[in-house]
Amino acid sequence: MRLPPVLRAHAAGARTVEVDGGTLRDALDDLFARHPGVRGQLVDESGQLNAFVNVYVEGEDVRLRDGLDTVLGASSSVIVLPAMAGG
Repeated sequence: MRLPPVLRAHAAGARTVEVDGGTLRDALDDLFARHPGVRGQLVDESGQLNAFVNVYVEGEDVRLRDGLDTVLGASSSVIVLPAMAGG
């Protein structure tokens, strides 16, 4: 799973993190178990992706697929991109 610079501080500075899981939800749970500080940056209290977080599996937005239930393969590319404010 690739993490942007804004999340790396919560993941011991890692640019990429190996995670296990058959779905995006499982992979995120594994990520949160390894790096608890990332949780609040990505999901709300109910465990749903925050509105300002974009996640791509194999280059496709998971909101156009099955969301957190998007199936992952053993070598799936997952990219997490929180939206950045600016002007």
